Amino acid sequence: MRDEMKVLFFNSLSDCLTFLVLLSWFYWNRCKRLNGLGLHSLVLSKASQKTFAIRAKNWSDSAHRFLKLCADAGNIEACYTLGMIRFYCLQNRGNGASLMAKAAIGSHAPALYSLAVIQFNGSGGSKNDKDLRAGVALCARAAFFGHIDALRELGHCLQDGYGVRQNIAEGRRFLVQANARELAVVLTNPNSNMSSTRAWLTWNPQNHPNHRHASGPGCPLLSDFGCNVPAPEAHPASRFMAEWFASRGGVPGPGLRLCSHAGCGRPETRKHEFRRCSVCGAVNYCSRACQALDWKLRHKEQCAPVERWLDEDGEGGEGEDNDDVMPDS
Repeated sequence: MRDEMKVLFFNSLSDCLTFLVLLSWFYWNRCKRLNGLGLHSLVLSKASQKTFAIRAKNWSDSAHRFLKLCADAGNIEACYTLGMIRFYCLQNRGNGASLMAKAAIGSHAPALYSLAVIQFNGSGGSKNDKDLRAGVALCARAAFFGHIDALRELGHCLQDGYGVRQNIAEGRRFLVQANARELAVVLTNPNSNMSSTRAWLTWNPQNHPNHRHASGPGCPLLSDFGCNVPAPEAHPASRFMAEWFASRGGVPGPGLRLCSHAGCGRPETRKHEFRRCSVCGAVNYCSRACQALDWKLRHKEQCAPVERWLDEDGEGGEGEDNDDVMPDS
């Protein structure tokens, strides 16, 4: 009798209401299934770089857990991004470096290059923790996978004999290769405008590196190609770090500075860790690659020699890392 009443009650419902109930149940069940599939380890391991383009203002425990979930699933992009955030922003040096190393083992070129920068600077330790040979080896590995900054860094190391036997011709070859790849990235970009591309390829002597105060949009190549290209897009991890420290007044800690290249975001982990421009002393860089890019983008217009420059705390420019003062590019 009770079952019959239930059937009668169901039959008394209008068709529209019945349809809405069934439709809601269908979507709820499908969303639950899709949500489960979205968190499957295979899906997380294949997530793309843009999946992890988290803005610093949106950082939360949930975002942290999601990145860790992807990293645990074997996603090397997540390993690199979370490694950079933990190493530089959260100051968890050991775990951050371990995650970057995990990505590097998976042949992730940005991770290899970032580990090279850490070795060159002795980041997270003292000046005595620098390992120039290890930095060059990691740079060479990243360059093998076509990483443009690694190619540029390796070229400067060879030209200067920094951590490797000096070979000016070979260094020049790597610098030209870095710029050729830089141009190729622009030309193969489907979003690039053809008219502006032709403008980049037009010879402009004002943009030649020999002209110290060249002007014009874009980023002139370091080699003798005489072309301009747009500034390279920053990696999501670099953009996150730049936003993270910008929201904290641009000061990563007492007496510490950020790399002056806007597309980098790396902070010093100890005083005088980064190398300064030897002409003005007003800017500092985590690497020669960042110095070269920042010089072409903006610093060539601002650099002016001074007789002596001081730190904010009144100390002279010859700090603990004075052997790393950079000549201008």
